[in-house]
Amino acid sequence: MRLIQLSIAHLRCVSEASLQLRPGLNLITGANGAGKTSIIEAVHLLAYGRSFRGRVRDGLIQQGYDALRVVAHWQDRELREHRAGLEHSGRAWSARADGEPLQTLSDLAARIAVVTFEPGSHELISGGSEHRRRFLDWALFHVEPTFLEQWRRYARALRQRNALLKQSDNDDLLAPWEHELHTSGEAITAQRAAYLARWSARLAQAAEEFLPELGTAQAAFVQGWRHEGMALGEALVASRSRDRVLGYTSVGPHRADWRVAFASLPGREALSRGQTKLTALACVLAQAREFAAIRDEWPLVCLDDLSSELDRTHQQRVLLQLSQSSAQVLLTGTEAPAGWDSANLPVARFHVEQGDVRALL
Repeated sequence: MRLIQLSIAHLRCVSEASLQLRPGLNLITGANGAGKTSIIEAVHLLAYGRSFRGRVRDGLIQQGYDALRVVAHWQDRELREHRAGLEHSGRAWSARADGEPLQTLSDLAARIAVVTFEPGSHELISGGSEHRRRFLDWALFHVEPTFLEQWRRYARALRQRNALLKQSDNDDLLAPWEHELHTSGEAITAQRAAYLARWSARLAQAAEEFLPELGTAQAAFVQGWRHEGMALGEALVASRSRDRVLGYTSVGPHRADWRVAFASLPGREALSRGQTKLTALACVLAQAREFAAIRDEWPLVCLDDLSSELDRTHQQRVLLQLSQSSAQVLLTGTEAPAGWDSANLPVARFHVEQGDVRALL
């Protein structure tokens, strides 16, 4: 996809803004607090239904207004043009795409694929497993047609089993929901494991560019229940007594995880903060490349505040990787990143000052 125009209203300090974007690099500069990240947030909001900096009601809407609005105009790989918009009050939302109202935020997110690297992205490596599951499931949502329905089935059965654990000691009541968890959960786990195996090869290539001193990177999948040879249904039955004490289901895909290991890094030795950031960046770029391989089109790549997150050498390496792709990039920073003017990318420049966005070239 190629984003042609992005319009934003009442999102943080941005009252009204409209950006005409180019196919290659779209460079957005400005002082800290000027509103650069709000542009990335607007794109992220359309693609995920939320911001990477919190819920809509927690400060996204500009003070004095009831709702924010984001509208995107883009072109798909067949050169067909599309429009979609979202209005969100923090409590309620409405969205339209190509003139039709949408029923769920998933319907909107399915149309716009975006990967984002931002200052909080290190949580992908150093944070809790929820970050990594969300990262993995984003890919499956976009590339596996059956994933969303399987996940909805699983989530519904999980809610029912959790409620019954607190209400009854009758195992017969748990059995049908455990069967549903087993059927949908095994399907989800198989899709996750297959995707992660493919993506791990992409990760190794990306990590070699940024962290060659650590050796080959490899992702390991943790399915969500302890005994690898045990089916999920068996694990659920075995955990009934413990789960009743806990009051929730302790095994299953909702407890899954994955980890990155490096061949030249001892297992107990932790990554430095800089290495953690670079590993997270390698993960994001590998995900974008795997998406492109499967879908035959690149997602929109958003890089927020790159110059403050990476040194000049690594900034240049990022731009070099992207210049060898057909990705459209939105990149923000207090200054232009190293090597931006020598990268083989069409460039559009914007400057943001106190929420006002101005095109430079």
